Amino acid sequence: MAREIRIEVSDETYAALEQAAAARHVAAEDYAGDVLHADLTRTRFIEGARSFVHEHADAFAARYGVRPTGAA
Repeated sequence: MAREIRIEVSDETYAALEQAAAARHVAAEDYAGDVLHADLTRTRFIEGARSFVHEHADAFAARYGVRPTGAA
């Protein structure tokens, strides 16, 4: 189910949004939704990857002798 949200942006931001949307031949509202969806998808991916590294870092180090950078 699609949901509608309302946000306020500056005139400059909206002009940039319109320009970016026009370059992709979509409505500004659709482009904004696509950008938001992509950002949230990326955030979920990064969080999942971070969780995976945290969970498996010790096994990785035991097998390959190197603990991944940033692993807790």
